[in-house]
Amino acid sequence: MKKNKLFLFLISSIFLISFSSCSTKAKTDDSLKKYFDDNNVEGSFELLNNKNGEITVYNLALDTQRVLPASTFKIVNSLIGIETGKIIDEKMVIKWDGIKHPVEEWNKDMDMEEAFKVSCVPYYQEVARRIGKDTMQLWLDSLHYGNATIGNRIDSFWLDNSLKISPDEQLGLVKRLYFDELPFQKRTQQIVRDVMLQEDNTLYKLSYKTGWGFDEKNNSIGWLVGWIEENRHPYFFVTLIKSPDPHIDMRKIRLDITKNILKQYGFFEGRM
Repeated sequence: MKKNKLFLFLISSIFLISFSSCSTKAKTDDSLKKYFDDNNVEGSFELLNNKNGEITVYNLALDTQRVLPASTFKIVNSLIGIETGKIIDEKMVIKWDGIKHPVEEWNKDMDMEEAFKVSCVPYYQEVARRIGKDTMQLWLDSLHYGNATIGNRIDSFWLDNSLKISPDEQLGLVKRLYFDELPFQKRTQQIVRDVMLQEDNTLYKLSYKTGWGFDEKNNSIGWLVGWIEENRHPYFFVTLIKSPDPHIDMRKIRLDITKNILKQYGFFEGRM
């Protein structure tokens, strides 16, 4: 077992990824403030045009601040699960634990693809338990994922404010995922990219993962992390939302803000 862990660490180190801040060279766009103000929330947005390397940021201070990843961690949990064989593929079913959960969609057996789409916490808690703390820690360290802190509970560290990551670091992660630059097999990264695809039509492809949790002060923290492709060219984005309202309609607001910003920049028309 120790030899296997050492091998994993050495292989991962070869592909060591540094998620140092890329937004230090970004241009700011304060015109985006209106989208957050209209919804009575604080937030940040970052966009990377991969064609020319141009980065646009609203609210740089929040963009470089680490907070809990919430369900955006399902991206990495999926990658590690597939790479280690704990998830066979996107059709692998984990049976419902029989516990009635607040989200009705979670109360049934489901495969990884559906669990990712409906952000099923119990499914991914079981995946994390199967991966185990030591293996999970090795991967977080090799990825330089945020503060790489697991804490005391292997099945909730991405929800309980042990693990934290900044929007800027999230952008670096999804960019490397898109280009097969993470220290995982190409098959592993392709499966995760496929389940991230949310909208696909003749004008654009929109891929993302959402997240919603609460920080130490009980502020609602919302995420939308991914990329949009037009004319086979990717643009990477991260939206972070922060609100003192625990009953905020986060599912609607985070997507509305993101799409309105992208529309302002000319997306969804197939011309970018």
